Amino acid sequence: MARIDLQLKNYRLTTAEILYYLPDHPAIIQSFLWQEYDIAPKFPELHKFLDFWTREIEGKLHSVTVAHKNLIKPEELTVRDLEFTLH
Repeated sequence: MARIDLQLKNYRLTTAEILYYLPDHPAIIQSFLWQEYDIAPKFPELHKFLDFWTREIEGKLHSVTVAHKNLIKPEELTVRDLEFTLH
């Protein structure tokens, strides 16, 4: 689905900083940034990714910090009926 289609369905750009323990050095915490279009406040895409992480990745999760931003607002979207021809 195109980004504008997702935005019109209330998806917003979501960034998550995932802190996790290194499997071979459990005293060390590593950071991973995840970014995707998702719907606040339930964040189903992030939950799918975190479920995948806990199932498939050896690094145990420490914490997740989430931020999201509205990229487009209804009053900012203007539909135009124009056609241009360039030579």
